Amino acid sequence: MGVGVLAHSPRFNQTLYEAKREMQAETREIFGGFNSHGIDDYTRHVPLAVAYGLMATGHRGERTALGFTLIYLAAHELDAGVVSNLKRITAEARPNNANDLTSFPSSHTSQAFLTATLLHEQYGRQYPWVSVSGYAVAAATGAMRVLGNKHWATDVLAGAGIGFLSAETVWHLYPVLTRLLPKGVAHKLLVMPTYAAGGGTGFALAYQP
Repeated sequence: MGVGVLAHSPRFNQTLYEAKREMQAETREIFGGFNSHGIDDYTRHVPLAVAYGLMATGHRGERTALGFTLIYLAAHELDAGVVSNLKRITAEARPNNANDLTSFPSSHTSQAFLTATLLHEQYGRQYPWVSVSGYAVAAATGAMRVLGNKHWATDVLAGAGIGFLSAETVWHLYPVLTRLLPKGVAHKLLVMPTYAAGGGTGFALAYQP
């Protein structure tokens, strides 16, 4: 994350700024015809889908399905808040569009590493291969953002760090926060996925007194 900030402007660090641009130029020279065809829009959610798939097939994780969902929702909001504010403050132009000032950091990469980290925490100790696969998909998501000329490499580095830290922060704070809830509340909560026309997804939270 620090490298990404320093490489933002030659006023901060001339060497990192030039290295960022040279790396992008070399990438475009070698992978100029690369097109992800929108795959990176979906791969960022793959680790989360794997986690719910394992839970749905009876594989017990470190947290309950409800606890995992609440952690994901809180971590997602933390990640989105940090990323959106950094995009607004830095106003970094994308390498493929100088008029689009939303390059730093990469939200696709932050979401991919957030879900990969939650998958790791939920199942990584039982199934190390699941953890490795989740992070491999997250790394591939970040790579596609650079190869497709949608982000600088430093955007991806920062996004990965933000996603990882958002997930870890909420994951480790969750036990503390649940102890603050009135006794028995967790047993009266129900979380359900929701779907809307056009491909929109989300969650509905219900509470029975």
